[in-house]
Amino acid sequence: MDQLSGAGLSTAIQSDNTCAMMGNEAIARGVWEAGARVCAAYPGTPSTEIMEEIGTYPAEDVNAEWSSNEKTALDIAIGASFSGVRAFTSMKHVGLNVASDSLMSQSYIGVNGGLVLGVCDDPGIHSSQNEQDTRLFARFAGVPVLEPADAQEALDYTRIAFDLSERFDTPVIVRSTTRISHTRSTVRTGSRIEPKAGMFHDDITKNVIIPTHARLRHGPVLQREAKIGAWFDQSGLVTWLRGSGTNGVITVGPAAAYVMEVMPDADVLKLPSSFPLATGTLKKFIESVENVVVVEELEPLVEEQLKVLGYKVEGKKYFPREGELSPQNVREGFEKCGFLEPSNRTPPVSGEAIARPPVLCAGCPHISSYMALNAVNARVAGDIGCYTLAAIPPLHAIHTTVAMGCSIGNAVGMARAGTDDRPAVATIGDSTFLHSGIPPLIDAVYSNANITVLLLDNHITAMTGGQDHAGTGRNLRGKEAPRVDFAELCRSLGVKWVREVDSYNIGAIHRDVREATEYKGVAVLISNRPCVLDPAKIKGEPVQVRTEKCTACQSCMNLGCPAITWDDEIYDGHRKIFIDPASCIGCSMCTQYCPVDGIRPLVN
Repeated sequence: MDQLSGAGLSTAIQSDNTCAMMGNEAIARGVWEAGARVCAAYPGTPSTEIMEEIGTYPAEDVNAEWSSNEKTALDIAIGASFSGVRAFTSMKHVGLNVASDSLMSQSYIGVNGGLVLGVCDDPGIHSSQNEQDTRLFARFAGVPVLEPADAQEALDYTRIAFDLSERFDTPVIVRSTTRISHTRSTVRTGSRIEPKAGMFHDDITKNVIIPTHARLRHGPVLQREAKIGAWFDQSGLVTWLRGSGTNGVITVGPAAAYVMEVMPDADVLKLPSSFPLATGTLKKFIESVENVVVVEELEPLVEEQLKVLGYKVEGKKYFPREGELSPQNVREGFEKCGFLEPSNRTPPVSGEAIARPPVLCAGCPHISSYMALNAVNARVAGDIGCYTLAAIPPLHAIHTTVAMGCSIGNAVGMARAGTDDRPAVATIGDSTFLHSGIPPLIDAVYSNANITVLLLDNHITAMTGGQDHAGTGRNLRGKEAPRVDFAELCRSLGVKWVREVDSYNIGAIHRDVREATEYKGVAVLISNRPCVLDPAKIKGEPVQVRTEKCTACQSCMNLGCPAITWDDEIYDGHRKIFIDPASCIGCSMCTQYCPVDGIRPLVN
């Protein structure tokens, strides 16, 4: 391997300390080692563990906190940067959509203390609503993006990002993906540096981005792009693997690992960044080989930039534009372009995998809420959270889901359209409501919309693993914090019909849902029951089926509880219901729904 040498790596690690780390843990380590002082984030898979891990470092070193949404988190980091200290925020790719308004302006403003964003993409859409490519956002905003290929680079590039930020007066994005974020590998760690904290620079032409000032700043932003590209040429971050000089491969990020596995002896140029490009090195590489292909995950960002520069390259002609790359589809791409001979691989095993659709947890408090909505034949606009699983059978109670905080506005639009005589209902979780549900609720009240908002308060950010928020009464480090009172908040916004209900009280929640949907105007019903898994798994006395009473009516099966299945035994010629005592948490919902009193607590 011939790695280009150069200057600019003042954060290079000199240490023999090694340990196994996930990519997210390595990013967090890089933040700490770089001397960042202020960190804020909103959880979102696959980025969540970054801020959780930062929260394990000493509070006197770094202030780490959960924010209500990604824009707020970035704004906190921006404020710290204005004040002269290094600052960091993390989010998943769709979270950057929320934060982008601030990022676009901050690109023009620049930084005082280093400002770094850790953004984790989700190729393959494992846990997201789309497959967008953050690299396009980086080019859109005019900020550099560093793309680690493994956990070691995740740490190194994060440290380097702070230097890059301060050197070129720019925010910097460190872009990870699910495979990098959640794959564990050996990492060499270093010690924390303490960069000298600056002071607030009182310069309104730089810090106050009004049109007159923005016009002055746009030119330097464009010049900055060329300067950073030239810096990449000399940074020591570009890796050139020399081969026969016939076929060349340009790659970046996690795709590089698949390229090197499939073509270990090829001419490969591994870039540290898709934007800006190290154009000087790219020119030398392209001129040194006869044919060039670009292997990059998702969008053809590098490929298109090279074509604009006049180079004859191909990429997405052979490699997929959607989904994750893998050694298999990278090999297939090289076979298509003629870099590899077709191989006689063993065909994949045929047969279909048994369908295992995701389900809500046994005893999930959201189940009864959606059962009640089905009972009133509601038209339900859903939101982002684990409760989105209510869209699939057997609950089948959510009809739309778009993005974080969209449900209330969607419900208002449905009610305004007047094409459906079903009651318009928005369902939204507690964390999501704080994230982006409050403004549309204000709008619903202001416009006197005829909707019901079912606020599913399970006291935690459940979908991403149980993180605290402003409604839990605890902060990132587990210390007591002020707690938002959702009922009082809704009343303060002008909602007249506000009620709280225990979702394990089946009669009460059915009554309250019916009354809320009959109310003319904005009604907010708060389903108040903690998540059965976080912060601690709830386990009560399990229940069992009284087979002599069970009529196999399926009322309990309609809950979709994974603890309830069909019994293998046949009773009086009928297959009845079985409740797994190991899975049952004793929530009593099935007991209340059973019309024949056929479910009772387990008698040992």
